[in-house]
Amino acid sequence: MTARISFDAELRLLKEDLFEMAHLIEVAIEKIMLAFENQDEKLAQEIIQGDRIINDIEKAIEARCLSLIIKQQPVASDLRFVTTALKVVTDMERIGDHAADIAELILREKREQIYELTQHIPEMGLATKKMVHASVDAFTTLNIERAREIIKQDDIVDDLFDKVKMEVANILKQSSNQVDQCVDILMIAKYFERIGDHCVNICEWTEFRETGTLNNIRLL
Repeated sequence: MTARISFDAELRLLKEDLFEMAHLIEVAIEKIMLAFENQDEKLAQEIIQGDRIINDIEKAIEARCLSLIIKQQPVASDLRFVTTALKVVTDMERIGDHAADIAELILREKREQIYELTQHIPEMGLATKKMVHASVDAFTTLNIERAREIIKQDDIVDDLFDKVKMEVANILKQSSNQVDQCVDILMIAKYFERIGDHCVNICEWTEFRETGTLNNIRLL
C-alpha cells in the first residue's frame, strides 16, 4: 500500500469516526427530549453514561489526527482538514457535555409539571439536533454553502431562547412558588443555546478548512 493510499484510508476512518460521534450526540439530544417530557430518570442516566463513550471517541479521533500529522506529514488541504478536525471534535465533545448537563438537571428536578411550563424547549431540542447533523456533514463534505446556511439557523435557536426567557418571566409574575423550576428551565434552554453556538463553530472551521480564513481574519 502506497503512502497516499494509506493516508486516504486513514482520512476515511477519521470521517467515519466524526460521523459516529455526531450520531451519538444526536441520539443523546433525542433522549434528552424524551427524558425531559416524561421525567425519565433511567433515560437521563443513559445520557450521562453515554457521554463517557462520546469522550472516548473524542480521544480516539485526536489520536488519529496526531498520528496522521506525525506519520503521514500531510500538506496543504489535507493538513488543514486534519488540524481543523481537532478543533471540530472539541466542539462536538462540548455538545455531548451539554447533553449530559441537561440530563443531570432532569435528575435533579423530578417535577412532572416542568415540561408543561415551557412550549419552546422541545423546539430548541429539535433545532439543535438538526444543526449538529448538518454541521458535521458540512465539515466532512466541505460544503461551504451549507455551513453558511447552518450559521443562519442559529438565529432560530437564539430566538427560541428569548421566548423561553419570556415564558419564565411570565411564570414568575404569576407565582413565586416555581422559582426552582424556572431556574432549571433557563439552564436547560441555555445549554441548548450553547449547543447551537458549538454548531456555528464547526461551520466556521469548515469555512476555514477551505479558505484559511476564520471570522474574516486570514490565518493561513
